[in-house]
Amino acid sequence: MNGLGVILLSQLKRDRWVLTFWLGGIGLLGISVATAITTQFADDAERTAIIQIAAANPAFLFLRGLPDGVSLGAVAFFQGFAFTAVLAGLMSTFLVVRHTRADEEAGRAELLGATPIARSTMLAATLVLGTLANVALVGLLSLAYIGGGLDGGGSVVAAFAVGAVGLVFVGVAALVAQLMPSGRSANGVASALVIGAYLLRGIGDALGTPSDDLLSATPSPISWLSPIGWGQATRPYTEPTLLPLLLSLAVFIVLAGASVAVRSRRDLGSSLVPERSGRASARFGGRSVLGLAWRLQRATVLGWVAGVVVLGAIAGGLGPVVAEAVAENDTLAALIGSLVPGSTADTAEVFIAALLGIGGVLAAAAGVQAMLRLRAEEVEGRAELLLATPVSRARWLGATALVATASVLIVTVALGVATGGVLARSSGDGADVLRYAGAALAHAPAALVFVAIAALAFALVPRVTIALGWGLLVIGLFLGQFGELLQLPGWLQAVSPFFHSSAVPVVEFDVVAAIILLAMTVVGLAVALIALRRRDLTS
Repeated sequence: MNGLGVILLSQLKRDRWVLTFWLGGIGLLGISVATAITTQFADDAERTAIIQIAAANPAFLFLRGLPDGVSLGAVAFFQGFAFTAVLAGLMSTFLVVRHTRADEEAGRAELLGATPIARSTMLAATLVLGTLANVALVGLLSLAYIGGGLDGGGSVVAAFAVGAVGLVFVGVAALVAQLMPSGRSANGVASALVIGAYLLRGIGDALGTPSDDLLSATPSPISWLSPIGWGQATRPYTEPTLLPLLLSLAVFIVLAGASVAVRSRRDLGSSLVPERSGRASARFGGRSVLGLAWRLQRATVLGWVAGVVVLGAIAGGLGPVVAEAVAENDTLAALIGSLVPGSTADTAEVFIAALLGIGGVLAAAAGVQAMLRLRAEEVEGRAELLLATPVSRARWLGATALVATASVLIVTVALGVATGGVLARSSGDGADVLRYAGAALAHAPAALVFVAIAALAFALVPRVTIALGWGLLVIGLFLGQFGELLQLPGWLQAVSPFFHSSAVPVVEFDVVAAIILLAMTVVGLAVALIALRRRDLTS
């Protein structure tokens, strides 16, 4: 067996459980959505009502995508494709960075590079593994959709649409890994590009044009800037076609080729974006445990802030546009009013509240990422050196927990200020800044619960910290986004902290729920502090 095959098998062995988790989770989402639509919404009138309300509400179009008819498959594709495509993109980016830039940091690439193989062989093996992972995803989703009762031909096209998005981001991550100086920075940039693709598709869809019968919608040209928009254009259950996916394949080939060309010319460990040299001596903040925790997280926080500022600008900029478009159509206004019976919120507020909810999830992700940094420090041996000094484990965990909490608050405030600032420029009312900053902060208590969950995972089951930290966040998001669609029991939906977030300004802030969520956070962190003191460091 040649070097490429050996490395490919080695990477596959390392990733067998991670890929099983990703593929199984995405497949479970696919069959859950398909089964929910075929069993809970078998009546044509019910599906028609769902699609008409969605087509009338740009917030739904932004979050879910474009409706394309009322068949079982079309409704299922509308409800689940965008979210499934994002998961496929994240799966692909994490896989590629893990076997490229992260392996260079850990020294594994240097060991393999000492053998008689070409410089780009490891990257080539990773590209093959990423391709095979997405091919497996296509097969699994095809079976999931068909098993859920959807049309066979359309299900295969829908699965190819998801796999094509993942394939594009295999190429994206491969090139980003050559550009960025560390695995963390490469993961951050590649993940941001996945979210950016979702946002571009969302903007294009929100600015799309509903049909006269409100059973479908045509996207604006902006959607064609996103690989997720290309997958959506396959229209698998209405007029199925794989032609838009040729664009995905072409982009993958170009990006993969560019990444291999760059890798064959750069030295191991180097990057096109150089890593900045540190100061000769530390400032005051670098001489404390809290300062160290902040230094390790500050660049990541700035990345999350940049992302939510863009999201806030979208919310503030499109909110009035959406409201104006709907105000000209009494039918649309009536349909949107039925979304929140008894609410006096206008269309702009419904749209903005939906995007602020997304921002709350991003804030939770920022907090979780800060806590998971502890596990990286432990595995790579730096925690052992730090704890050999007069620094207790409680101080170490507590400092990181404070930084994680600050990350959540900074991200939510930045989102609210960006949203309110854009609205204030158009309305002339400076109070919008404080109003929407408070609305974004309403999602912080739920986000902080996931910080405590990540801390508990690190203290109690360190070897699966990363899987539990991100996995439980995804489950919470899934229950919050799809719990009602799948008609899950109310108690199960209530398991997700996001279920208890107040969608301000559409609804009043629930003080009691916020206090309970904050109390859960405090208790979780306290238990983590106690548990960490009683366990040994692990690799």
